[in-house]
Formats: sequence, C-alpha cells, structure tokens
Amino acid sequence: MFMLDPIADMLTRIRNAQRAGHSEVVLPSSKFKKAIASVLHSRGFIDGLKEVKGDSFNMIELSLKYYKNDKIKKLVPAIKQIKRISKEGQRIYISSENIRKVKGGRGMAIVSTSKGVMSGEDARKNKVGGEFICEVW
Repeated sequence: MFMLDPIADMLTRIRNAQRAGHSEVVLPSSKFKKAIASVLHSRGFIDGLKEVKGDSFNMIELSLKYYKNDKIKKLVPAIKQIKRISKEGQRIYISSENIRKVKGGRGMAIVSTSKGVMSGEDARKNKVGGEFICEVW
C-alpha cells in the first residue's frame, strides 16, 4: 500500500490504538519511525518497542502505556493527543530558541535535527533546531 505521509500514518495508528484501548500497535518499519518511537519510549509515552522481522518487510511493534485512574476506575492512555506539525505539503522548521514546552511541560515536541531525532527539550539543550515533526501530550 502506498501512502503519501508515512509519519502521519504512524501517528494516526498510535492515536487510534490508544483511543481503542489496545495494548500494542504494529506498523511498517523505517529508520525514521524507529527514531520517533525510541524518543517516545525514552520519554515514557510508550512502554516498549521491538522490531518484528517479516518475509518481505519488517514491522515495529509498540507497547502502549496506560495509567490507572482511581477516580474514574479506568485505564487512561499515556498519550492523550499526538499531533503532526510539519507535513508533506508544508514543512515547518524551528530554531532551538523557538522550541517551547508543550502543555506546560506535560507534553513534548519531537524534532528531527542534524544530530538525529530528539525531543524538543534535548534539541534546546543541544542548541540545535530542525524540522518540527509533532507534539505529544
């Protein structure tokens, strides 16, 4: 299947799986998707990731994270929203000085820099800007 924006597809699959209460989501693998998933994992938005070898192509399996909410006696997803910022038709680039906290520090930005894919906080610390991929909270 050909898709115009594989990163938007990845983010949509994660969003839909979280809303449906799934424990994991499987998506086609690429180096860029693995880099985004590892940032989500290192910042505690997902429980784990592993690569599944296929016959013709590889897949990434993400273990989604939920928190127990005692007030409503339900599991609440760690990712409440994941929003694509830079799109295929309109790339958005941001300097390190302009990277702001997402949702007062409860969320994060994911930025693709010359030093790799990293959180907005790490990009600010390393003083590197880049393509503003998405926001997660």
